Amino acid sequence: MKMCALRFSVRLMFTILCLFFSHSLSKLERLEHPVTKSDGSLNILVVGDWGRQGAFNQSLVAHQMGIVGEQLDIDYVISVGDNFYDDGLKGDTDPAFEASFSHIYTHPSLQKQWYSVLGNHDYQGNVAAQLSHVLTQKDWRWFCRRSFVLLSGMVEFFFVDTNPFVEQYFTDPEDHTYDWSNVLPRDRYISSLLHDLDLAMKKSRATWKFVVGHHGIKTAGEHGVTQELVDQLLPILEENKVDVYMNGHDHCLQHIGSNGGIQFLTSGGGSKAWKGVILPWDPKELKLYYDGQGFMSIHITHSQAKFVYYDISGNVLHQFTLSKKSKTFGHY
Repeated sequence: MKMCALRFSVRLMFTILCLFFSHSLSKLERLEHPVTKSDGSLNILVVGDWGRQGAFNQSLVAHQMGIVGEQLDIDYVISVGDNFYDDGLKGDTDPAFEASFSHIYTHPSLQKQWYSVLGNHDYQGNVAAQLSHVLTQKDWRWFCRRSFVLLSGMVEFFFVDTNPFVEQYFTDPEDHTYDWSNVLPRDRYISSLLHDLDLAMKKSRATWKFVVGHHGIKTAGEHGVTQELVDQLLPILEENKVDVYMNGHDHCLQHIGSNGGIQFLTSGGGSKAWKGVILPWDPKELKLYYDGQGFMSIHITHSQAKFVYYDISGNVLHQFTLSKKSKTFGHY
């Protein structure tokens, strides 16, 4: 009996250890988007805060995205969240999906894969609906997850669910109701996400590392700096020598950065913009702040990444390049 009990205890301990290490070595979902251009380059559009069924100039932004997308022969589109206003989707049959996405981004050049993260307004609806394969069956372009990794040739994108980091959404949600299904307990969710993200970055052999989230880490926009991300996420980005952090949330176009450091890029001008709203920021770091609608493009090669911001008429507002060798940027 003692020997049986001992063997049972050993098996039980082994099972617990396996579960522990399985959890501790868990990985983010990984995808690969094949590179199709002969020179190995990529062209991408980035837009955020857009889903208003065409209102607040969403349709005009979409039109210009189509024109630029055709000129660049884009490979895919990245959405930095707040995909459906005001309160996300009610379910996977919600007509707002077609009204804000399928019926708006109709230009032939935009019939490419869209990779999306969730914004705070998306969390105010049914989160599972946006993650559902039912939407992909309705429109094959749609792909949305809480957090995942996308590898495209020489660049690796780390998509991060930044919503659970924001303390206010839990302690002072005002009149909003957030869908925290599969997030609680919050501390465990954040800890696991940070661990998996750090592990994925350390394993990455990509030339470029770009991170995509919804909330700003450095921003002169109305929402201001998300201190929880500064305290918890930024150290991991810095340690792993991330090149760029891209976000939405603030309804503007923005570039904050310095030579040799992470570049913080906001592309939240997909529809409603906040005219005349800007918080103080060091002018040496604030390279662009545009309080109107628009979007951003990225052209990536092994040695350079070029970023271009466009307004609602397709005018170039700002552009800069990062060099992989020196990691410096130049303005045009």
